[in-house]
Amino acid sequence: MQAYILDFANFMLRWLHVIAAIAWIGESIYFVMLDNSLKPPKDESCRKKGVFGEMWAVHGGGFYHNQKYATSPEALPDDLHWSFWKSYTTWLSGFALFVILYMVNPGFYLVNPDSDWAWAAGMTGWQANVLALLFLLGGWVVYNELCKRISPDMQRDGLLSLGVAVLMVVVAYLSTQMFAGRAAFLLTGAVMATAMSANVFFWIIPGQRRMVAAMKAGETPNPLDGKRGKQRSVHNTYFTLPVVLLMISNHYSFAYSHEYAWVIMSLFIFAGALIRQFFVLMHSGKIQPAYPAAGVLLLAVALWIAAPASGPAVARDTADAGPSLEEVHAIVENRCVACHSREPSQPGFGSAPAGITYDTEDQVHRQMEQIKQVVGSGYMPLGNMTGMTDEERATIAAWSD
Repeated sequence: MQAYILDFANFMLRWLHVIAAIAWIGESIYFVMLDNSLKPPKDESCRKKGVFGEMWAVHGGGFYHNQKYATSPEALPDDLHWSFWKSYTTWLSGFALFVILYMVNPGFYLVNPDSDWAWAAGMTGWQANVLALLFLLGGWVVYNELCKRISPDMQRDGLLSLGVAVLMVVVAYLSTQMFAGRAAFLLTGAVMATAMSANVFFWIIPGQRRMVAAMKAGETPNPLDGKRGKQRSVHNTYFTLPVVLLMISNHYSFAYSHEYAWVIMSLFIFAGALIRQFFVLMHSGKIQPAYPAAGVLLLAVALWIAAPASGPAVARDTADAGPSLEEVHAIVENRCVACHSREPSQPGFGSAPAGITYDTEDQVHRQMEQIKQVVGSGYMPLGNMTGMTDEERATIAAWSD
């Protein structure tokens, strides 16, 4: 019953997380599009009122006229729209999911027993939990310091972008060394998502509140508040596509179980940013296909790096015709079915992970390639908790039709 309740909570939290993320990211992308699509107003009276740009649009059978003020309008309405709860809900629900999915069983999901760093491979569950929390906090602190030190007045944002790019490569490398592959991808995405939500909480919304307070007091808002908010908002829009990709990566072990997983992850991040750049420029009236082409090229490089080897990792005797399905199923039944079954016997599992079951030979046969990939890479069984031997891995690697 406890495992069932955790599964149900996971289900509902995931639903909330996806809904909040769609709302937040959709609104963020819309406002970036709006900001980049503005054109100088044709009406002289609008310019005199301080209107910087405007955009006409049609949607859902109606016509809309959006205007942006260069400094501040003459008066603010009482029902001014704010955008922040979607951000906070996305982060809070995502963190709750991380607690349920990873921190409840850190020995299985966080600890990387194959790490080149002995201290990381030998971590206990609670140590892995603490390190994961420090990893999220440290990522935000370093990113925030880069923003404050490299471009405090928003005059060196190009150099800052380069610094953030280097930071993400470092984060990708460290995460794959300190944590299990799937958790490493998720935590790297969570570092970016934490920066996004923290940008809203610590910079964008406080700056906007100061601007509104100044206007209501009849004072001129500090232009740096607007510039800082724009800087962090721009960062958020380039984080968006990489974060979404990393959050769905836990279904694809070919990426996170690879020896060069941190390189693959870095290529994913840069590809997402380049593709987002194309749309940002497109809304400004600039069509530059080189950006999505470069993004697709990086994805192609990731595809090439992650491709499986042409032959089995460990060869059997050449005279051997290869293991039979019955032989492989016996190994799977002994080492994998504790979790991957219609009725898992492993404590903490109310249902088979990802719905994958190996109860019958037919189920094992239909998932042959996936089994070979995750077992051959050493990713499964998680933490090798069932004690699969190298000989058993070699048997599965040599298995073919």
